[in-house]
Amino acid sequence: MANPAAPYRIEPLRKSHDRSVFACGNEPLDRYLKQQARQDAEKRVAAPFVLIEPPANRFLGYYTLSASAVMADELPDTLAKTLPRYPQLPVILLGRLAVDQSCKGRGIGEFLLMDALCRSLQPAADIAAMAVVVDAKDASAVSFYQHFDFMLLARQPGRLFLPMKTVAELFPV
Repeated sequence: MANPAAPYRIEPLRKSHDRSVFACGNEPLDRYLKQQARQDAEKRVAAPFVLIEPPANRFLGYYTLSASAVMADELPDTLAKTLPRYPQLPVILLGRLAVDQSCKGRGIGEFLLMDALCRSLQPAADIAAMAVVVDAKDASAVSFYQHFDFMLLARQPGRLFLPMKTVAELFPV
C-alpha cells in the first residue's frame, strides 16, 4: 500500500467542511455524511472524523466512533472466559467508514481504519473498552475487516470485533 498519510489530514467534522461533493457509491453512507453526521457530533451521539486533502480541503473519506456495548455471550468462549462475567461489555463502535469513489484502490480505507483504531487507544479518551466493533454493510465490507483480523460476533450477521489487545499490538508504544 502506498502511504496516503503525507499530503492528507484527518480531523473532526466541522460545520465549515463542505460535504456536498462526497460520493462513496453507497447512498446511506453518503446521506449520513451530508445530512446527519454534524447533528450526531453536536449531540455527542457519534464522533465523525474526515480525511481531507489540502489545500482544497477535498473530502476523501470519513469514519465515526462512539461508545457501545456487546453482549458477553456473543464473544468466542476463548475470549469471554478471560473477561469479567458481565452481561454486557464496553466497546468502541466504528459505526461508519466510507471512501470517496475517486479514491478507491489507493489505500484510503486502510488508512482510515488504522487511524480509527489508533484513535481508539488514545489515552485522552480515558474510556474503557475491550474491543473495537464494526457493522459491515455487505460481504465486501466483511471481507475488508476480516483482512485486518476482525472476527464475526455470534448472532449478529455483519457485526465484527477486534480485541483491544490486538489493536494495542498494532501501535506499540
